[in-house]
Amino acid sequence: MAIITKYVVEHKGVEKLVTTDKKEADKYDKMLEVADNLAEFMHAKGINLDEAAMEQLSVMLSKNKDSVGKLFKGVQANTVLKDEQAEVVELEQVKSAS
Repeated sequence: MAIITKYVVEHKGVEKLVTTDKKEADKYDKMLEVADNLAEFMHAKGINLDEAAMEQLSVMLSKNKDSVGKLFKGVQANTVLKDEQAEVVELEQVKSAS
């Protein structure tokens, strides 16, 4: 019999991630914390979206913080999107080589 340690990330009472990797769980938890802060900030600035839309937007921004940062520095959206696609292709090639 094997003993497996699982890390469960719960957000607002909902199980969002189950993993055996503590580092991955911590990273995901931090992303959700940033998303909550973004939602609170946007709401305080007068952006009134329903709760589901606000959560979806804040999580997307949090997950893509590096790309959003590039946009704030003046990089064009199509350049950022092309870079992201190149990263995905590279990851897929690494996976298929394994």
